[in-house]
Amino acid sequence: MSRAVVYDTFGGPEVLELREVPEPHAGAGEVRVRVTAVGLNPMDWVLSSVPEAAQRFGITLPAGFATDFAGTVDEVGAGVADFAVGDRVYGAATAQAAADFVVIDPSGANALRHTPAEVSDEVASTLAVAGLTASAALTATGVKAGDTVLIGGAAGGVGVFAVQLARLAGARVIGTASEGTFDFLRGLGAEPVAYGPGLEDRVRATVPGGVSAAIDLFGTETAEAALALGVPAERIATIAAPNPPQGVRATSGFDASPEDLTHITGAIAAGELTVPIAETFPLERIQEAVRLQSGRRVHGKIVVTLV
Repeated sequence: MSRAVVYDTFGGPEVLELREVPEPHAGAGEVRVRVTAVGLNPMDWVLSSVPEAAQRFGITLPAGFATDFAGTVDEVGAGVADFAVGDRVYGAATAQAAADFVVIDPSGANALRHTPAEVSDEVASTLAVAGLTASAALTATGVKAGDTVLIGGAAGGVGVFAVQLARLAGARVIGTASEGTFDFLRGLGAEPVAYGPGLEDRVRATVPGGVSAAIDLFGTETAEAALALGVPAERIATIAAPNPPQGVRATSGFDASPEDLTHITGAIAAGELTVPIAETFPLERIQEAVRLQSGRRVHGKIVVTLV
């Protein structure tokens, strides 16, 4: 037997249960990963609490929990050539990651990647969803050297990647957040402004020369402010916004290139990009971890460890 987080009904963190389940094994074309770390994302608790969202991802009850993981390959099925027992790996497996083992087709939609020696399992477990989402948003808006980019929700799990990737591209970054996160954002290279009513005026005061692109990582407030500031709609991107303003690009990690993660891990290895981990929890405290993450007041990423 092994352990997995499972839920039988949709709801808040209280529906998540750590249970003993039959130990899975790799079949032909699959590998089994012994999971050591799970990076939490907003989509995880959305899928476990909103039936309509779960349906869009083909999730039925009872279901597993979480997507991003890192660990070590411990079984390799027939026909797999690129992975061997003992390889450190990371990847994404929707509604499967919070478990002792993940069985995955390494060449499928949930592609598996080798973890560079310079990257810890805890950091690797945060990369697949947040890193690709940030990369997709920057690509959609065409961020380049000389741009001034407004990033809404800059202190969150995707925001920490978006800020640093924009800076690496040579852009100036203005990040919206609560005032309590201003020093944190400055440490990432962003110039902070408070979100909420009056955002447009505060951005204009901070950047009299104007903003050339914008990424809204939470709702549409930043996108609407960017439009009011004269940013062309095609240079504004949102993620997870149900009704983005007309002409604004809606994007997600599915729009990113697999090579984007190679760029991110290379930047981490070179010391050019850091992944702030706000807090770690053991698997037994999954409810507490999700409760903190879903409060959306976390600076950086939350990681669940299995050791």
